[in-house]
Amino acid sequence: MSLTDRFAQLRGESPAGKSPELQPAPVDVFQAPSTLGRIHEAKTSAESRSDVVDVQQTASIASEALNALKERASQALFERLGSRITDSSIGEAELHQSVKDELKAVVDEEQIPLSGQERQRLIREIIDDVLGHGPIQRFLDDPAITEVMVNRYDQIYVERDGQLHLTDTKFTSDEALRRVIERIVTNVGRRIDESSPLVDARLADGSRVNAIIPPLAVNGPALTIRKFGRDPLTVNNLITMGSLSPEMAELLQACVQARMNIIVSGGTGTGKTTLLNVLSSFIPASDRIVTIEDAVELQLQQDHVVRLESRPQNIEGKGEISIRDLVRNSLRMRPDRIVVGEVRGGECLDMLQAMNTGHDGSISTVHANSPRDAIARLETLVLMAGMDLPLRAVREQVASAVNLIVHISRLRDGSRRVTHITEVQGMEGDIVTLQDAFVFDYSAGVDSSGRFLGKPVPTGVRPRFTDRFADLGIAISPAVFGAQPARGR
Repeated sequence: MSLTDRFAQLRGESPAGKSPELQPAPVDVFQAPSTLGRIHEAKTSAESRSDVVDVQQTASIASEALNALKERASQALFERLGSRITDSSIGEAELHQSVKDELKAVVDEEQIPLSGQERQRLIREIIDDVLGHGPIQRFLDDPAITEVMVNRYDQIYVERDGQLHLTDTKFTSDEALRRVIERIVTNVGRRIDESSPLVDARLADGSRVNAIIPPLAVNGPALTIRKFGRDPLTVNNLITMGSLSPEMAELLQACVQARMNIIVSGGTGTGKTTLLNVLSSFIPASDRIVTIEDAVELQLQQDHVVRLESRPQNIEGKGEISIRDLVRNSLRMRPDRIVVGEVRGGECLDMLQAMNTGHDGSISTVHANSPRDAIARLETLVLMAGMDLPLRAVREQVASAVNLIVHISRLRDGSRRVTHITEVQGMEGDIVTLQDAFVFDYSAGVDSSGRFLGKPVPTGVRPRFTDRFADLGIAISPAVFGAQPARGR
C-alpha cells in the first residue's frame, strides 16, 4: 500500500484502483480534519465499540504513514542540500534557515493534508534528524536528564534523578541512528566505521559520547551520552545536594591550595569528573594549569589553562597521540598544575613521576570501589607502563606521590555522595598505609522515599598533612575534625 493510500485509509477513503462496498462522499482536503484528528475520531469510535484491535490498527497505520512521510522528506532534503549540510563555511543560523526553507518545499510537494501543529512537529523532527541528534535531541535539551543510553535504534533509556527510565522514543532505523553517530564524531575530527567501530567523542557543550557499531555491537549501533550542564556545578551546589558536607568542602579547598596531590576515585557514573571540576575551582587563578583528557569535558573557570586532548590513530593506523604522550609533553610546558581527566593505562607512571618531581597540586581520577582499591588500581596501571619494576618500588612511588584520595559513590537511591576522604600516610613494611579523615555514616537509614538520611562524618583523626597548612598560612577551622584538638595526634 502506498503512502497516499495509507492516508486515504485513515480518512475513510478507498485506496486507488479498488472498489469498496460503500464509497464515501468525496473529501475536500482543505476542509478535512487533520490526520491526527482522524486518528482520534477512529480511536474514540473503536473504544465506544470496545474494538481494541481497530484502535491498534489505526494507530499503527498512522505511525507507519507519518514515519514514511518523515523518511521520504528527510531523504529528499539530503538530495536537495547535498554537501551544504556539512559545509563548515556556512553559519549555523544560515544553515538552519536554508534547511527549514527547503524542508517546507519538500513537505508541500507531498500534498498530504496536515494541521499546522502536525506540520510544525514534522518539520522540527526532520530538522533534528538532519542537523541535530534526531529523536534524542529533546532529552539533550532537558536539564533534568543526566544520561542518554541508546541500546539499539528502538530502545532508549535516560537517567533522571539517578534512576534509569525506558522511554517510548525510537529512531526509525539503524541507519538513522548511524547518521546521528557519524555527525557527532565527525564534528570533533573522529571517525567510526567497520575498521574502527568504537569511538569516544564529545558534544559542543562538553557532554561525553561513546558510540559502538557492528560488528562489535551485535544488536546494531549503540550510543551513550553523559551530559554535562551548561553551567558547571559549584561546591555550594554539591553541599546543597548533600554530596559534600561544609566541613569536607573546607578541608578539600585547603588541600588544593596547599598543593596536595589528589586522586578522585569512584565507579562508573558516580560523578568523578564533576567533583574534579569542583576541586579545580579551588586552584588559584595565577597558576598555569594543563589539562589532559581523552575527550575534552572539564570545565575549568580559570583563564590560564591549556587544554590537551588525545588523538586516535588514522585510517592507516598512524598518527595516534596517547594520554601518556600528552602527560610527558605537559612537563615541558611549565605547568603549575597538571589535571588528568582519568588515568587508565601506562600514563599513570608518568603522572606519579610528575607528582614526585616538583609538580605538586596535580589532580586526577581513577575507577575504583574504595580508597584501598584505588591504591591497588594505581599499582596495576603503573605496571601497565611496561616497566619491569618490583611491586615495592611501585608502591613507594604511589605512597610518595599521592597525598589524598577522595572517594565518591552512587548510592542505591541514585544520589552521589563523597563517602571517604582518606590520607595516604606512607609505607609500613610493604603496605601503603591509609587513614580516613571522613567517612559516610549509613546508620541513619532511609526516609519514606528511600533516600539515605546518612551523612559524612569526621573520624576524629587529624591528617598529618594539616601541619603543612600552618606553614603555608592556610587557616582551617578546628571544627572540621569534630572535637579533636587543634594540633596532631
